Amino acid sequence: MLFNGGDQGRAAAPAVRLTAEQVMALAPDDASRAAARRLASARLWSEVGAADPGVLWGRCEDTVGGSWHTVADSVGPAYLCDCPSRTSPCGHALGLLLLGGSGDAVARDRPPPFWAAEWLEARRRGPGGGAGSPKAGGRTVADPEAAARRAERRAERVTGGVMELEQRLADLLRGGLAAADRPGYALWEETAARMVDAQAPGLASRVRGLEGVTASGPDWPVRLLEECALLHLLDSAWLRREQLPAPLAATVRTRVGLTASAGGTPVRDDWLVLARYDTPDGKLTARRTWLYGRRSGRTTLLLSFGAAGRPPAYAFPVGASVDAVLAPHSGGGRLRSDLVERYDPPSRAVPPPPGGSVTEATEAYGRALRDDPWLDSWPAVLREVIPVPSKDGWQLVGASDGLALPVVPAALSRPGLWKLVAVAGGGPVSVFGECGHRGFDPLAIWATGTTTETHTVPGPDTGSGPGSVPGSGPGAGNGTGGSGIVSLV
Repeated sequence: MLFNGGDQGRAAAPAVRLTAEQVMALAPDDASRAAARRLASARLWSEVGAADPGVLWGRCEDTVGGSWHTVADSVGPAYLCDCPSRTSPCGHALGLLLLGGSGDAVARDRPPPFWAAEWLEARRRGPGGGAGSPKAGGRTVADPEAAARRAERRAERVTGGVMELEQRLADLLRGGLAAADRPGYALWEETAARMVDAQAPGLASRVRGLEGVTASGPDWPVRLLEECALLHLLDSAWLRREQLPAPLAATVRTRVGLTASAGGTPVRDDWLVLARYDTPDGKLTARRTWLYGRRSGRTTLLLSFGAAGRPPAYAFPVGASVDAVLAPHSGGGRLRSDLVERYDPPSRAVPPPPGGSVTEATEAYGRALRDDPWLDSWPAVLREVIPVPSKDGWQLVGASDGLALPVVPAALSRPGLWKLVAVAGGGPVSVFGECGHRGFDPLAIWATGTTTETHTVPGPDTGSGPGSVPGSGPGAGNGTGGSGIVSLV
């Protein structure tokens, strides 16, 4: 696998050491970020060296039994790695950059090994500068036949992992689920490690999630059985991926962890910040920021990461309007976008987006599940709903039709639930959140006196594009008054 970017002006460039946030911003997908965190360990690397500005090299002894030679040039940017991954940059390059940012085991007085020196010399000579560096349009490209062979070998590893996972699920169900909540039960972590060895980080992540199901309260065996069934469905889909429609096959590859670098047409818009919250992600903190484009009618998600003690980027205040260009992802990550450029500072007094009914929100989630059966939730704005206590917690009841959505159990322990109840005061309000198979997770509420327009909630194949929320086109969501938004997380 060989990737290359521009190389002009290197001689005058200063020394570069990327922060963890900057490295994670380079990752093409969640699977690459997970691999980078796992590989950013000095014990996995040998022959690690650095040269200014911004060049790192090393040999990684991965848990899959391979020895991968990696060079990362953060100034280019450009990356060289002989692993089977088809993403750009791969997890080894990202892990090496994280390792270099921490300064662990990096020798700056060590000359580069021959495999790194040859590549660096070819880059120094520029286009057409050497064997093993075929150029196309000024970019270094890999041998397509070699890339296809590597992809085939990785697919074989994933298939082996899938078949092993199927056997472990069968053994679990044959023996019964009762033992799964015993202290010291090690099946999940052991199985997840085996999926990492099989180069299927998406499967590893879903297996690790099973551990939390056993501690999720009453009826956990039912939920565990559901999650095991989804894993079985994913395994079966992978084994039959050649028979699936192309979009669904792409989603299956995404869920397994083979997501390729995705990019769509950049969109400039005034983006309303609907919600922002941080969650732990290993040694890093992950920040999720939901945005709504006033002109495009698109809802999108920004992800950013911060190392220990460092806050993630994109600290946009909830309720602000951000004039920015976002590049949407495609395929299984169609809700996500990357920030390309931001213009004016965030401003306030932005009308809320249009809302939909409970029925429209659940229908939109259902349409999304048709394209991605493993989707946990879908963004939605509920219009004129009333928080009402129920037997098991709280629910949001439509003021006009009386239909209700339960509030997800995870939200019941958050202080934001009482903000929701207090702002509503027993009356109808508009709420933004994530609608999924467990219910509705409220993330923001518009205070009394703020209105939204009435529009049908589009799903994945209606509206202005993937990830649309209620309403579309210029002027969507031009309700009266300011945003009046209150964060619930």
